[in-house]
Amino acid sequence: MPEAGDDPMTARMNPRDDVVVEAREVAFEGYFRMDRYRLRHRRFAGDWTGTVTRELFERGHAAALLPYDPVNDTVVLIEQFRIGAYAAGLDPWLLEVVAGIIEPGEDPSDVVERESGEECGLAVTRLERIMDWLASPGGSSEVLSLYVGRVDTTDAGGLHGLAEENEDIRARVFSVDEALALLADNTINNATAIIALQWLARNRDALRRRWTDAG
Repeated sequence: MPEAGDDPMTARMNPRDDVVVEAREVAFEGYFRMDRYRLRHRRFAGDWTGTVTRELFERGHAAALLPYDPVNDTVVLIEQFRIGAYAAGLDPWLLEVVAGIIEPGEDPSDVVERESGEECGLAVTRLERIMDWLASPGGSSEVLSLYVGRVDTTDAGGLHGLAEENEDIRARVFSVDEALALLADNTINNATAIIALQWLARNRDALRRRWTDAG
C-alpha cells in the first residue's frame, strides 16, 4: 500500500502499460460498431483488478465548430432531429453547433470548414481550436475536436443539409446573449454546444478584439 501522503498517480509514467487487454472482439457491427473488451488494470494501490468486461461504442472521432460573427456579436446554431434525445423522452430537435465525423486521413479543421458550408451555408474566414474532449469515456472512444470560426452572419439562416443523407437542418442566428440565455434555461442541452458557448462566454471580449482588430 502507498505511504500516507503519497500520490499514486505520480508513479503512472506510461498509463497504457497499466492496462492488460486479454481479449477484444466485435460484438456488433452496423451503422456503428460495438467492441467487447476483457481487460485488467492496475489499481491506485499498486495491485491489479480482476478481469473486467466492457462493451465499447465505436463511432469514430468528430470535429465541431461554433460559428461566431465578431462584428455583429452573433452565433449560428443548427437545429436537427436526434434519435438519442427522442429515445430519452426529450424534444428530439436539438440546437447544436456544426459538426461532422472525421474520415481517415482527414484533418479536423478541414472537417469543420466543410461542414459549415453544408450545415449552415457559411464560409469560415478564421479558425481557432478550443479543445479536444472525450464525449462519453465510460463507453465510447470518441474524441471531439472543438473549434470556433469567424463567419459573417448578415445573410445566415435557412434550411441546409445533404438530401442524399436525408439531412434536414435549420440554421438559426442568435445574439451571443440570446444563446447564453438558452444555455441558462436548459433549452440547449447537448454537451458540445454547452462547452462551446461556455468557452465563448469566458473568451468573448478577447476573441472579439482579436478578430475585429485583425480585420
